[in-house]
Amino acid sequence: MRRKKILIYVMIIVLLIGGTGVYIVDQNQFDMEEQRVEIQSAGGKLTGTLVLPGEAAGKLGLVLFIHGDGAVNATHDDGYKPLWERLAKLGYASLSLDKRGIGGSEGSWLDQSMDDRVEEAREAIAWARKNPLIDPDRVGVWGASQAGWVIPKLAAKERLAFSILVSPAINWLRQGAYHTREQMLKDGYSEQDIQAEKKYDDKVRQLLAAGAGYDEYLAIAQGSSVMSKDRWTFVSKNFLSDAADDLRHFHSPVLLLLGEEDIHVDWKETERVYRDKVKPELLTVAVFPDAEHSMLSKKTADSELRAFMISLFAPRHITVPGYMDQIEQFIRRME
Repeated sequence: MRRKKILIYVMIIVLLIGGTGVYIVDQNQFDMEEQRVEIQSAGGKLTGTLVLPGEAAGKLGLVLFIHGDGAVNATHDDGYKPLWERLAKLGYASLSLDKRGIGGSEGSWLDQSMDDRVEEAREAIAWARKNPLIDPDRVGVWGASQAGWVIPKLAAKERLAFSILVSPAINWLRQGAYHTREQMLKDGYSEQDIQAEKKYDDKVRQLLAAGAGYDEYLAIAQGSSVMSKDRWTFVSKNFLSDAADDLRHFHSPVLLLLGEEDIHVDWKETERVYRDKVKPELLTVAVFPDAEHSMLSKKTADSELRAFMISLFAPRHITVPGYMDQIEQFIRRME
C-alpha cells in the first residue's frame, strides 16, 4: 500500500512538472511570424528580426524599434515580443535590429554617435520600404530612453507616420545628474555623500568638455563604476545630446509614455519640454503612476525574481497595465 502511495505521489509530481512546462511553452508562443534579416549598410552588415502577422490582408504598416542604451539584441532578450504580437494583431509588422557588435551586426555600438544611429535607422527604413509587404506611407517608430535623442533627429530627415517614445530624456548631462541623485537616495546615501559624488561628476564633465583622453579620465576616476575606454569614447561623442530643439521636427502624431517611478529620467522635465515644443494637436501623453523607466511596475523592477517569474509565466503582463493599450489606441486612431 505504501509503495502504491509513493507511485501516486511521483506521478502527481511528474504531471505537475509536465503541465507547468506545457503552460510555460504556451505562454511564450506568440501569434506572429519572426524572420531573421540582414541589411547591408554603410557601416557594415546589420542583422535583426522582421515580425509579420500570421495572417494579413493588404499591405502592412511597419514599426521600427530603436533601442535605448546598452548591448541590446533585436528581441531585447524576448522583451519586445508581447508588443510585437499586439502590433501584428493591428496589421503592423515590426523591425528591430541587433545593435552593432551584437548578434550578427558588424561594428561596435559604443563607437556610435546619435547621428550615426539616425543614419542607421534611415537605412533600415529604406530597406523596409522596398519590401513588397510593407506600405511605405505607414512606417512609424518606437523608441525607448536613449532613442529620445535619435527619433526627433530622424523625424527631420524621414517621413514618419508616427513616433512612440518611452521614457526619453531631454538633456544628457541633466539626465545623468538626475539619475545619480535619485539612485543614491534610493540606496540610502546621505546628502553629504550625494554632494561629494556631484563634485566628482563635475570634474568628469569638465574633462569631457575639454576633449580629454581616456588616460586623463583614469587619473581622476574613482569608485566602482569606472568607465571602460570604449564607454568613455561613447560618452565623449554623445554627452552634449539635447533633444529640445529637435522636437520641432515632429510633423506627425507623437505618443509620449512616461512613468512616475522613473529614477533614470526626470519625467516631469520631459513632459514639460515635449508639451512646449511639440504641436499640441500632434502630441498624446500618458503617465503611469506605478511605472519605472522600462514600463515595469516598481515592485517588479525592484525584484529580479518577480520579473523573471512574470516573464516566464505571464510575459504579456510584464509591463504596467495600460501601457500596450495606450499604444494600440494611439495606432487605431490613425487607421
